[in-house]
Amino acid sequence: MIYTCYEMVGDCRANLPEGWAYFITEYVPLIRKLMAHYAAGGSDPDLLNRVLLALRKPESKLFQSLDPAPERPFAAELRQNVLAEIPAATPEGDLDLDTLAAALAPFTLVEKQAAWFESMRYSPAETSPMVKMEAKTVERIRGRAADAIRGRLDHWSSTLLVSNGRALGLAAAAGRSQDCLPVKAFLDVIDGRTTWRGREDLDRHVSQCWHCIDHFCRMMEVVEMLRGLQPFSEAEARPFRELFGIVVKKPGLWRRASGLRSNSR
Repeated sequence: MIYTCYEMVGDCRANLPEGWAYFITEYVPLIRKLMAHYAAGGSDPDLLNRVLLALRKPESKLFQSLDPAPERPFAAELRQNVLAEIPAATPEGDLDLDTLAAALAPFTLVEKQAAWFESMRYSPAETSPMVKMEAKTVERIRGRAADAIRGRLDHWSSTLLVSNGRALGLAAAAGRSQDCLPVKAFLDVIDGRTTWRGREDLDRHVSQCWHCIDHFCRMMEVVEMLRGLQPFSEAEARPFRELFGIVVKKPGLWRRASGLRSNSR
């Protein structure tokens, strides 16, 4: 039986056990990876359980606001909902999005992405495959970005971007305009389906729009996180089905239709 993310979204919205069982098998591994990256004590099983139960509540926005969707856009929406449930650390200093945008205005799109990934807690080596440049180049760009930001602030520290990352991300996500691009545009670039003319048009808007820079980076992030990520085995999934209180007669019979873990994502 073929069972896809489209069916899962509808079944979870209807609170059907098949949908939640699929969600656990396919997406709790991604949630654990997100929490390991973003949450202090991200390997804490109690924290993971609290996040999962929050996502399952009827008032959770994960399935309320999302129409049936392909897997990568769903994974990006899941990423936003998981981060909303993780307590944020108190920022060191004060760096708002307007100040950052003004400081990095002369930078190219890919340079802004390299700097933005620092606010998302990625090292130069981790950023390198996502922006397709050498880690040393990412490091040089971040040094220039730090100098530009420091010149606009009375107080600066080397961890300022990281410590303000959550607040900056929220501000960027809230800044959508009618000219902002749909997720398909970013996936077309990531998958190599965009023409040179299309890429020029995209770069023209995105390089000046921090909502789209953030959105583009989030899509790069989930594509990279999904790379090689394995679904749970029956034994690994069982405790989470018990947590959700669901019973599925034959939970292991479905298979993915669109190759969530394939290199063609």
